[in-house]
Amino acid sequence: MLTAIDVDDIARAIGGGIGCSQRVEGVGDIVAKKLLQHLGSAEAVFKAKPQQLAAIDGIGATLIKNLKDPTVFSKAQAELDYLLNNQINVSFFQDKKYPESLKQCVDGPLLLFSTGEQDWTNKKMISIVGTRQITAYGTEFCKQFISDLAPLNPVIISGFAYGVDIVAHQAAMDHGLQTIGVLAHGMQHIYPKNHKKYMVKMEQNGGFISEFWSTTPPDKENFVRRNRIVAGMAQATIVIESAERGGSLITAQIANDYNRDVFAVPGRSTDKYSLGCNNLIKTQKAAMITSAADLIYNLNWDIQTNPKAIQKQLFVALEPDEQKIYEYLQKNGKQLLDVIALDCEMPIFKISSILLTMELKGVIKPLPGKLFEAI
Repeated sequence: MLTAIDVDDIARAIGGGIGCSQRVEGVGDIVAKKLLQHLGSAEAVFKAKPQQLAAIDGIGATLIKNLKDPTVFSKAQAELDYLLNNQINVSFFQDKKYPESLKQCVDGPLLLFSTGEQDWTNKKMISIVGTRQITAYGTEFCKQFISDLAPLNPVIISGFAYGVDIVAHQAAMDHGLQTIGVLAHGMQHIYPKNHKKYMVKMEQNGGFISEFWSTTPPDKENFVRRNRIVAGMAQATIVIESAERGGSLITAQIANDYNRDVFAVPGRSTDKYSLGCNNLIKTQKAAMITSAADLIYNLNWDIQTNPKAIQKQLFVALEPDEQKIYEYLQKNGKQLLDVIALDCEMPIFKISSILLTMELKGVIKPLPGKLFEAI
């Protein structure tokens, strides 16, 4: 049930006028924020005289006329009724419960509608994106990547679409991680429809957010628009697989524009759904990532302070490859990642994943300069 505070928040955001501005043709997030900055409140925006509005840079006669359209309030009231009747939360971009990372984006949404339970205080938030035509290679990498990250308890953000998106959401849920689907439509719709079966579990493990009013359909342009939220909410964006063109490349570009970290998984030059990732790496628009360890080291995540991290026990079960590396480090002391891979006769991408697992088991520790030593 919504509390009185929740109802007041919704009424303030929608009925009070903030949401009304989004129902005015020509008023997007940037213009709405400009109006609020100049006039102080949504109520003041709608009560302002035409000459006051005209004095604001970028506000013309057509926009002023649209702001004076009385039907925007009836639309806002209808939206408010729907939100209250369907237990949908709403947060204004200046609210404490609005994601802090999105507040840093100039074109971040004025309002966010949400279902489920989201914890915006978790600083380890990553977006995982990619093609809807995910291959077996992409599926296996995505599942292993999230499995390796699970002890650090990150929040996994994606777009609830086919392919990479739903694989990432499912993998996150399988490991008890919070996962958030950023929708390209209003809460009255489900897209794709056959993903309805995942909704209840997702709302128990994070949920959904959308900037779109409840009746907004999943139009093509909305998918491009929502990509800025996928990029803006996260500390880093990871592109698993992508063709030479695709929505995930747009998300990567937006993340770069926001000065957020972008990573891409490399693939063979002949693989259609690796071309986009390879190009991102080649043009230095993304850092190459071959394991969860790469992400952890690049983002400087601290494993030791994480509550889910596995501490060293008296007897730790090691896999054969882990045992081989452990004995090598015990014998030879501190060693570089590349040297370990060479002497243990294992590829770098495999070594990185194994070292991360061993670190989580508490049997080795990383040192500056990609050095490792046994504990």
